[in-house]
Amino acid sequence: MHASDELARLSSLRNLRLLDTLPSESFDRITRLVASYFNLPIAAVSLTDVDRQWFKSKVGVEHDGIPRYKAPCAEVAETGRMLVIPDFEKDDHYADSTLGNAGIRFYAGAPLLTPDGHGLGALCVLGAEPRTITDDEMATLTDLAAMVMDQIELQHAVGRIDASSGLPNRFQLLNDLSDLQKNHGEQRIISLLDLAQTAQFDRLSRVMGPSYLDGLIRTVARILKAHVGDQSTPYHVGPTQFAFFAPETADPDTYSELLAKTLRDIEKHGDFHMSMTPSIGVMSFDPAEMLPEDVLRSLQSAVQDARDSDTGVGSFSFATDMRHRRNFRLLQDFPIALDADDQLFLVFQPRMDLATGEVEIAEALLRWNHPVLGPISPAEFIPIVEASTYARALSAWVIEEALRHITAWEALGLKFKLSINLSALNLEEHDFFERMMEKLKEHCVDPDRIELELTETAMMKETDRALDLLQRLTATGIRLAIDDFGTGYSSLAYMQKLPASVVKIDRSFIADMANGNRERVLVRSMINLSHSLGYRVVAEGVESAEASDLLQAMGCDEIQGFWLSRPMRGDALLDWLAHQMPRKLEVA
Repeated sequence: MHASDELARLSSLRNLRLLDTLPSESFDRITRLVASYFNLPIAAVSLTDVDRQWFKSKVGVEHDGIPRYKAPCAEVAETGRMLVIPDFEKDDHYADSTLGNAGIRFYAGAPLLTPDGHGLGALCVLGAEPRTITDDEMATLTDLAAMVMDQIELQHAVGRIDASSGLPNRFQLLNDLSDLQKNHGEQRIISLLDLAQTAQFDRLSRVMGPSYLDGLIRTVARILKAHVGDQSTPYHVGPTQFAFFAPETADPDTYSELLAKTLRDIEKHGDFHMSMTPSIGVMSFDPAEMLPEDVLRSLQSAVQDARDSDTGVGSFSFATDMRHRRNFRLLQDFPIALDADDQLFLVFQPRMDLATGEVEIAEALLRWNHPVLGPISPAEFIPIVEASTYARALSAWVIEEALRHITAWEALGLKFKLSINLSALNLEEHDFFERMMEKLKEHCVDPDRIELELTETAMMKETDRALDLLQRLTATGIRLAIDDFGTGYSSLAYMQKLPASVVKIDRSFIADMANGNRERVLVRSMINLSHSLGYRVVAEGVESAEASDLLQAMGCDEIQGFWLSRPMRGDALLDWLAHQMPRKLEVA
């Protein structure tokens, strides 16, 4: 057999994913029938691998295979023709073969041929005595071999073809990507079409039913077949997702234009413009340098980014992908950090009363020192965690640690308050009030030692439960502060209803005061408005004496920022207070 033919034959065998699979009754049934029909003790479905004959099914054989060298089934696979050996001892070629040496005298094998003529192996029957075979027996063995191939094609189709579209599925794509890995240095372009977002798909399934969706799928399958041409095929890799390769000659710079046209063609058919928002992610890659699963994962990233583009077509971004993968890792590692003793910790940034110069409160800020990634910015990890199921655990950890510090400082004679950041999700917890009261009691901390900060957006959640919770908290003596004031969507009428007593002007407005008079007028107006509504005003992000003096002249009540102090650990805060205001710290 020519080397190229052998490679093609082996490729067909690999694509069927039969080698080294578990036994199957559907194959064993045929093998038993062969042995019974010929009244012989041994029969097998034998597949010809590179250097072995592997038995997918067998009767009368203990081992799973034999060497390919001088194996009759290998000749059947190579030639694609039936082979009969009436007596091994009288056959010059096979007399000293593995089977001949094992006492086998008779062999008959019919080829297992794929539709394109590649021989996978043989359906064979063997005996310990010489014998001949009739024409009827040869025809029957050939028919039974065809039944084996029908079974192989059926299993392949069921496992590799999507029933609704008739297209190869994700498993076939992964297999084809694996085959491409031998082409080192060859850049390929692959795209992923996603017809609908998850919520859209769920809504359509509920309203229109599966038949409607199947019709849309078949329509898209036809369009994509026309797009890729006769030399390729699209793959149906998810309920509403299709992957397809660009022609090998495609120019990466211009191919996106062709994809945009294909997207427009899809949107013209069916009611896509009303019910779905299709998008296409595209990437250029070297198959030899990426695992098949990584190709699919990268395409998923690209198609999500494509939804934000004007054309609905987006290219894979390595930087964006790395950010998402880092976010996922942080989310995975956060519960480990919660249980560790040396990863999460609090730092404290003091606030100073501009009228008296006193420092009686500090904001508790969460920090994470990852054992591998190092210090992680709270601006990076807190939004990720708060959007997950760990948001409740995050708040609980911060509250626990903050109260522990207050208790420790009380033991030293320091009467100090802490401001603790909460998320909007805390307002939705049905038992938040009870848990907060339980923790205060457990640590013997008076409620008036606590200030809870919520962002302006979180405060504006007009729900009876949220408002009731805020009122219950303030009734105990806990003070509420509106954080990042000016960056959300304030409703003056609603702000009058809030039981908050502190407004913290966002640092961006304080930094902008250096830009000119209009910016300073804005800050002065925010201070005056807050005072008129009964709020105490704190300016965040104060980084210079000039800004501090200006805010004091405007009537601002407190300042917080690097000019006063950077955030610091609890022991450092004690040293800072002892140095700045020695009367505040009286060691018991």
